[in-house]
Amino acid sequence: MILIVWLIAAVVFGFFAASLPSKLEGDGFRTDGDYETVQKELYDTFDFPENTLLVLFEKEEGESADDFHSTIDSVLNKIENDVSPSAVDSPLLKEEWLKEEVAYAAVHFDDESIQMDPVIEDVRSILALEEGVSLTGGPVISKDINQASQDDLKRAELIGLPVALIVLVLALGSVVASILPLVIGGLTIVIGFGVLSFVADYMDLAIFILNIAPMLGLALSIDFSLLYINRFKEERANGRTIDEALSIAQSKAGHSILFSALCVFIGLGSVLLIDIDIFKNVAIGGMTVIAIAVIASMTLLPALLKLLGDRINKWQLIRPNPEASNRWRTFAGFVMKRPVIIALLALLLLGAGMIPVKNMNLAIPAAESLPTTFESRTAFDTIEKEFMQDAASTVYAVAEREDGWLDAEGLAVMKELQGQLEQEETVTGAETLFTVSGQTDPEQLAALLQAPEAAAQLQPAVDGFVKENQLLIPVSLDAEADSDEAQTAVRDWSEAEWPVDVTFGGQPKFNQELYDEIFSKIVPVLSVILISTFFILMIAFRSIIIPLKAILMNVISLAATFGILVWLFQGGHFGMDQADISLILPVLVFSLVFGLSMDYEVFLISRIREYYLETRDNTYATVEGLASTSKIITSAALIMIVITGAFAFTGVVPVKQIGIGIAIAIAIDATIVRLLLVPSLMKLLGTANWWMPFRR
Repeated sequence: MILIVWLIAAVVFGFFAASLPSKLEGDGFRTDGDYETVQKELYDTFDFPENTLLVLFEKEEGESADDFHSTIDSVLNKIENDVSPSAVDSPLLKEEWLKEEVAYAAVHFDDESIQMDPVIEDVRSILALEEGVSLTGGPVISKDINQASQDDLKRAELIGLPVALIVLVLALGSVVASILPLVIGGLTIVIGFGVLSFVADYMDLAIFILNIAPMLGLALSIDFSLLYINRFKEERANGRTIDEALSIAQSKAGHSILFSALCVFIGLGSVLLIDIDIFKNVAIGGMTVIAIAVIASMTLLPALLKLLGDRINKWQLIRPNPEASNRWRTFAGFVMKRPVIIALLALLLLGAGMIPVKNMNLAIPAAESLPTTFESRTAFDTIEKEFMQDAASTVYAVAEREDGWLDAEGLAVMKELQGQLEQEETVTGAETLFTVSGQTDPEQLAALLQAPEAAAQLQPAVDGFVKENQLLIPVSLDAEADSDEAQTAVRDWSEAEWPVDVTFGGQPKFNQELYDEIFSKIVPVLSVILISTFFILMIAFRSIIIPLKAILMNVISLAATFGILVWLFQGGHFGMDQADISLILPVLVFSLVFGLSMDYEVFLISRIREYYLETRDNTYATVEGLASTSKIITSAALIMIVITGAFAFTGVVPVKQIGIGIAIAIAIDATIVRLLLVPSLMKLLGTANWWMPFRR
């Protein structure tokens, strides 16, 4: 019956899963705040275009200037006729957009209901007929990231799944046993995507979820299944009946799975405190697939094991090797005879990994997320290099005055606002009706606006700056939008006193709100993770010391992970393209890996505790616990490394950084922490490991 229910769920949710990619859009870097408020005003009130495509023109070798200009004109005319944009800004009319060898145009669309994907394809088909003309812009980059994410997922699966199968065969010995975790993983992803397709109908889901949800769901479901099957096989080898072996596996391995999943669940859940879409997306996507992975591991997997019985050993390729446990037992004994030296060596290695952390540069990923093989990325880079190298940015100030702006009093307030803004240190200019009209006196400008002929000449400028009670002031800065100077300026302006209500937007405000939201929530997020994990592990192990030690070791190993990521990406080592660390990476990797690495802590310490409760001998329990779990924990960690590390071969930079970050963190945890630090510290602390106040 359980198998039938799961098959029906797979078919039903699989049908809806196919529609998920088409429902994903944007990079998820959005938060409610002044930036969103101003953007809405710019679109709705001041008629700023909802979407803008950029067309790059590069002069062909031997092409004359007249022919180059003719190409620009004919291409833009064809776009206007075939695609019907709301407006086209041509470089032939904007000299600052035209150079001898290169130029770019902007194609605007005002209607927010327009589906941009078909429009982009239509424009691309027009440009395909011309040499040296390419398309970029926000909607194009977003579409290409979606496509790249789908391609990356296929590539990662083609790399990760075959290697994971090999590891499973080495760990479980038989083909049938090794296929079961992949079946559980596949169903987890299919049903998870189906659930997320419903979620996407009620909230915006970012493109990156297409990679991150399968990465987590596949890795965890395979890990859970591996540990469950291994315990079942172990109990069968000890002479238990199938039902007895399943009962013990459900009790012991199931206990570990539930507690470890709860740690990951809390790590992801804490991220919901950050009011930015990408964090909410990853949290919801991750929690969805983890919940399905746990339910599948605790229901579908035992049902399959019950049906298969000893046929799980069919097509056995590797026989159990009793000597393997002895080798791990010898290694554990070696570590525990030299606990001080081993612990210091492990901490020294982790300390070396931490050193580059101090140089970490965080950035909001944009076009840089795409690999350079995409035309939209190279075209954007060219436009940025040729036309946007003046380290400037624009802030849009929207001011509201109940009595309007076009009388003498309103114009006096406008002049006052312009003067206050122009006195700010980073400001190079603030544009208003005064700058356009050339007037400096509010009374004179008010008089001109009353004269019919002058008013008619000024009307286009009035429409651009004033709509009823709203005033728009574009403010030019001499600092880049992502610089500390620009962010500090807009933060201070938002908190300052102005003659009327003023709200600030533009790219500097966007960056400032995202950075402030993340940094203001780091302490609450970490507090939730650390405190919750402590109490979960305290309940699981009936100990105060073990949770404290586990949390401290995780924090140290994660700091080393971030240091290695900085060295890899910012240093451009091991063939990585140089790139700043994605703004989301530290929080997401910490939240994810803190829970993931607790998996192995729970699996290992649970077995050590079993032996300790039997013998009350801490040293014996540690050695036997390590010997009996090291092979399977190492295999589980290796699968996690393979599944997440496969994203190193993908192109979308934030996903690549997250995949590699998780892989490095798990590798450090499964080797330096689990094999060196845990046994050495268990030996040094002795029976104090199991201290629990008020224990009866």
